[in-house]
Amino acid sequence: MPATVSPKIFDFLKKIEKNNTREWFNENKDSFLEAQSEFEKFIEELIAELGKYDENILKINAKKSLLRIYRDTRFSKDKTPYKTYFGASLGMGKNNMKAGHYIHIEPGKSFLGSGIYLPEAPVLKAIRKEISLFKDDFITVIEDKNFKKHYGELDRENALKNVPQGFEKEDPMAEYLKLKSFIGVHHVTNEEASGKNALKNMTEILKSSQPLIDFLTHAISNGEE
Repeated sequence: MPATVSPKIFDFLKKIEKNNTREWFNENKDSFLEAQSEFEKFIEELIAELGKYDENILKINAKKSLLRIYRDTRFSKDKTPYKTYFGASLGMGKNNMKAGHYIHIEPGKSFLGSGIYLPEAPVLKAIRKEISLFKDDFITVIEDKNFKKHYGELDRENALKNVPQGFEKEDPMAEYLKLKSFIGVHHVTNEEASGKNALKNMTEILKSSQPLIDFLTHAISNGEE
């Protein structure tokens, strides 16, 4: 049977959204563990498929890639203790120091993300430098027909209003240098996530971002030299 995002996952997430308390969670811990196990199995299948195109993906442990269900409420006004989604980070390093993929499953709000999200200053500077120096290569990556088909434009959330310090205001790549993340986002409906072609389709979408991942990885590597 083709791998999909199991209905059990959506069922649990819908319930915890309405019952986000420690009491309810503890009483329904078995339902959580079952849903989490189903999500882990799907991620394992996704890693195996992506590994056919990127051997580095095969080094990822599906279980370790999963985000914790517990929210960090220390600095948040929202004190609900649990996330209402399941997430997995494939290839994105700790503190967002590496490029990779992110899988987000949430009823009505699921999406795939590829690239790098809010990297730390040294990594961000290395990427911007690479974009400025090798603008034609970068344009080729983000204008690729398959990338644009699945991701459209790079996400501009958190973008700066002005060109960052250290770069010319007249730089031809100024609008891209203002970005603080370099990531493409593809929204996924509940039906698409749970449909029989879910694994195949998600693999195809994520695969189309490989040139972006490669460009960012090369930029980060150059910055470390």
